[in-house]
Amino acid sequence: MPAKTSTRGRVDEHVFEAFHGKYLSVTSFRRDGTGVATPVWFVVDDGRLLIETDAESYKVKRIRRDPSVEVAICTGRGKLRGDPVRGRAEVLPDTATDRVTELIATKYRLDMLLIRPLRAIQAALHLGRARGKTIVVAIAP
Repeated sequence: MPAKTSTRGRVDEHVFEAFHGKYLSVTSFRRDGTGVATPVWFVVDDGRLLIETDAESYKVKRIRRDPSVEVAICTGRGKLRGDPVRGRAEVLPDTATDRVTELIATKYRLDMLLIRPLRAIQAALHLGRARGKTIVVAIAP
């Protein structure tokens, strides 16, 4: 569904309500303007997209520096299934984490049966970089 824009070029504030699917491609931008897309799990709540991520991830570092993002529904490997829509991301306070964790757990309950054990094994074997604390990023139109 293409995003509706007003005469000032702003995205319709209800555009994210139409986002359905399992994966969301979040494109954050490096200092040189290059976009870096990452597929993530998400929920739509009160007109915003909410995602959980590692506080030390590069995507969070890019968002803290430049909150402009582009989002689109995608496959688990990141292939876009819709047109990108501009948004503004913000890291929410720690108080939002438990609620969003519950929303995501409800939406992805079957997927988590497989993913949680894999993450535990990965952490036990110290593969890749160690995960930091989980934070919530909200994306608004």
